[in-house]
Amino acid sequence: MRITFDRAEVRYGDKVALEPLSLTLAERRIGVIGLNGSGKTTFARLINGLVKPSGGTVALDGLDTVKDEKAVLTRAGFIFQNPANQIILPIIRDDIAFGPKSRGLKGAALTEAVDRVLARFGIAHLADRRPHELSGGELQLVALAAVVVTAPDLVIFDEPTNQLDLKNRAMVKAAIDGLDQQAIVISHDLDLVAGFERALVFHDGRIAFDGSAPEAITRYREIALP
Repeated sequence: MRITFDRAEVRYGDKVALEPLSLTLAERRIGVIGLNGSGKTTFARLINGLVKPSGGTVALDGLDTVKDEKAVLTRAGFIFQNPANQIILPIIRDDIAFGPKSRGLKGAALTEAVDRVLARFGIAHLADRRPHELSGGELQLVALAAVVVTAPDLVIFDEPTNQLDLKNRAMVKAAIDGLDQQAIVISHDLDLVAGFERALVFHDGRIAFDGSAPEAITRYREIALP
């Protein structure tokens, strides 16, 4: 998928959240790093229309995130920083089934789709559990499964390993690495994005660096630890 920003910017009154930017993203794995409040999450939410540009445009394979909002939402899934906030039903299996069911899938086809994605992420044993019974890493995998079951072309992650221990971080990293979909990952976890094809460094609402992940990490450290 080609994601095109054409002089896209975000302002809230007099406050500039994201300065105008123009670029195209097409790599399979893209990292987005930077200090807190640097514009990372605003940038990511522009991609699937959760945030509307104050000026300019954002398009996914030619679909405008404002004019073609519904089509964009079917192409791009988003995993929030706290996955518990997007798990809306009390039983895991039912929550994962919600998306495809709302799009018309039913009966054996729905059951098969849910079973397949549960197995894909190694969480079939959690199917009849409740969200509060799961670890942080397991919640991330459930949220990811609920997105992937709807077959998007792109998955956007907002701090997927935040506050996870080493075991759960490894679990989530393996899931991201194994995705067939294109992935954009916002993270302070530099190990997570170190092997990505491309990385962006945000600072004060603008892109301070755009290039290889190792170079981006070096630039980020220069900003964070001057």
